[in-house]
Amino acid sequence: MLLSLISVTVTLWVSWAHGQVKPCEYPEIKHGKLLRARREYFPLAVGQWYYYSCDDNYMTPTDRPWGYITCTRDRWSPEVPCLRKCVFNYLENGHYPRHEQKYLQGQSIRVTCHPGYSLPNQQTTMTCTENGWSPPPKCIHAEHCDMPLFENATAIITGKAFRPNDTLDYKCLDGYETRDGNTKGSMVCGKDGWSRLPSCFKSAEKCGPPPAVANGDITSFPLTAYPPGSRVEYQCQAYYELQGPKYATCSDAKWSETPKCLDPCIISEEMLNKNNLRLKGKEDKKYYAKTGEIIKFMCKSGHDTVTSRQSFQATCREGTVELPRCK
Repeated sequence: MLLSLISVTVTLWVSWAHGQVKPCEYPEIKHGKLLRARREYFPLAVGQWYYYSCDDNYMTPTDRPWGYITCTRDRWSPEVPCLRKCVFNYLENGHYPRHEQKYLQGQSIRVTCHPGYSLPNQQTTMTCTENGWSPPPKCIHAEHCDMPLFENATAIITGKAFRPNDTLDYKCLDGYETRDGNTKGSMVCGKDGWSRLPSCFKSAEKCGPPPAVANGDITSFPLTAYPPGSRVEYQCQAYYELQGPKYATCSDAKWSETPKCLDPCIISEEMLNKNNLRLKGKEDKKYYAKTGEIIKFMCKSGHDTVTSRQSFQATCREGTVELPRCK
């Protein structure tokens, strides 16, 4: 193996001396390192390659923590072996995703700040750079109101900046309307920014109130109409277990699948006395158990078990539970 590597190296230097091949010297992997490579085995010929790995928070162009770098006629490829990995999971004074999103160096994301706030220099996008997000994920307070970005609407009057108490009128595009069913609207510039941004959507695509769920409800105040893309969160009443998707989304005038609220199991004193039972570790009063919960029983003093020992650890299944018995 060593003799073979020496022979390859000598051949490369001879070819390079005659101008046939430009050898590749030992590569410097910024934010990474070569795997099992020695400096004495360089230079390398065109087409030869080595595995390398990237440091924490950096990834290869293929979105993996390791890759391979190849010697070409001009340079090592990829030219930037390790790209910064940026995570977007929080935006101060702005909207951010519920689950973290990952981006590689050079990729950008459009963000939305709360009313009255904006990124520095009125920027609307953040870019993942070698040193992280630029600008940083922080919306700062705005001294005035800039012309907002309209979606499915146009401004009736245009201007570069608006002072507090200035009004901006807008109209929806043909076939679109506001949440209230109008085709026009207005917004007021306040100390904290615009009173509300325009929301125009196709009337045929809006949804009515979210579907009702037995023993459950949505966590927000219900509206008469919801634009496409709206999302509501469901929750169950006390002791009921939520099964299925927690959120429902409006799309094409329909709501996505809604969850179910599974019935709890109710253990009453009458049921316990009938089977000469006690609740293990709990008071012998009415007890509520969620679906999937294990309920432990024991015989009352002076009574012996009738059913198997395993039956004294019963599981609640959608409102029903099989009780053990004592005599």
